[in-house]
Amino acid sequence: MKRFQKIIDDAIKDVASDVYLTGGHPLVSRKHGTIKFHNDVNWSHQEIDALVNKLLTPKQLNLLRHRKSLDYAMSVSCARLRINFFTTVRGLSLAIRILPGHIPTIDELNLHPSLHEISKLKSGLILTCGATGVGKTTTVASIINNINNTRRAHIITLENPIEYRFSSGQSFIQQRELGPHMPSFAQGLIDVLRENPDVIVVGELREPETMQLTLNAAESGHLVIATLHASNPEEAIYRLCNAVPIEAQNEVRYQLASTLSWLITQQLVYMEKVKYRVPLLSIVRGTQSVKNIIRENKLPQLNSAIQMGKNEGMFTTERYFSEYLENHSSLISYEKAFRPSKETVQDAIYQSPLTEDKPEAVSRKWQATMTGDEPIIVRTPYSHNEMETMLTIDEDVSLQELISKMR
Repeated sequence: MKRFQKIIDDAIKDVASDVYLTGGHPLVSRKHGTIKFHNDVNWSHQEIDALVNKLLTPKQLNLLRHRKSLDYAMSVSCARLRINFFTTVRGLSLAIRILPGHIPTIDELNLHPSLHEISKLKSGLILTCGATGVGKTTTVASIINNINNTRRAHIITLENPIEYRFSSGQSFIQQRELGPHMPSFAQGLIDVLRENPDVIVVGELREPETMQLTLNAAESGHLVIATLHASNPEEAIYRLCNAVPIEAQNEVRYQLASTLSWLITQQLVYMEKVKYRVPLLSIVRGTQSVKNIIRENKLPQLNSAIQMGKNEGMFTTERYFSEYLENHSSLISYEKAFRPSKETVQDAIYQSPLTEDKPEAVSRKWQATMTGDEPIIVRTPYSHNEMETMLTIDEDVSLQELISKMR
């Protein structure tokens, strides 16, 4: 752990954004988007195994065995780390994203000041889009904290994993993580509507069911903030509308048109004049013209609407760069925005034993699923209390014996 902590300390001093650790290979870091090999730091396969064994709980190790990968967030050296554990031909490997202990503000991230307006919204859908590693999560965290500091609201986040931890300010914030606190984003979205939230944050839209439930939540009058992998506004809308069967696509278009407030796509670009990367955005606002384009499925016209929407606060990436970034006289350095700091959140992390599966129970369930021995639940229509009978099907049992058991 001391050796691992030194790697993180050195990465923070070097202002690296990512660290990659794998057995039998030099350490690799990423700074300003460029990777760097550290030939003097080399871990054996066995040392990687020992580190992972130290970092994870028995339950997490059990999940890693079965999934072959695991997302996890933790605090080390006054910084918040998001770690993806995964397996390769070199054995276990770690991809580590270094986050600050505090949550950078909208201004510290060099984001357009109009993003402060989001905190005043009471309903609608806010989509933040971009590729992996461009800072979508940090942008969303800065927006959430802006709401937290400016108005009284009940905010519930659904994340995988929890990267930034929040303390309740003016708002009451509750954070839920995939796995420990909810079995899926879809179930989390179903549950959250029973918890009277004002703001719902969905860590990532991947599955069609999650996308549909997110739109339903926005349509029901909540402010919903979500992230999506898409490189431009047209692609983001296309992905949402085409995630459902063709017979449901018109309904989704109407839902999206009626709820969309902001659609932000984000990149990170290196600016030569300041010698570091800054967010490059395109901003789409939910104006009547944009809503009509979505509703009528005329997405090729979207870029023209963005260009003509200058007075309504919309930006193409080209205009954002020339009119905002190049004319910004006081960009804040990456080192300052992501400076190491102690976590401001003092709340203890607690997992109730009442909600935990025992590792051996998870293992048995997994093994049963893999071998075909998973019990089949049969609902008996003649039972007044809807009791369930569990049958384990053996390949060698004849059909007659199986029917006899079910009777």
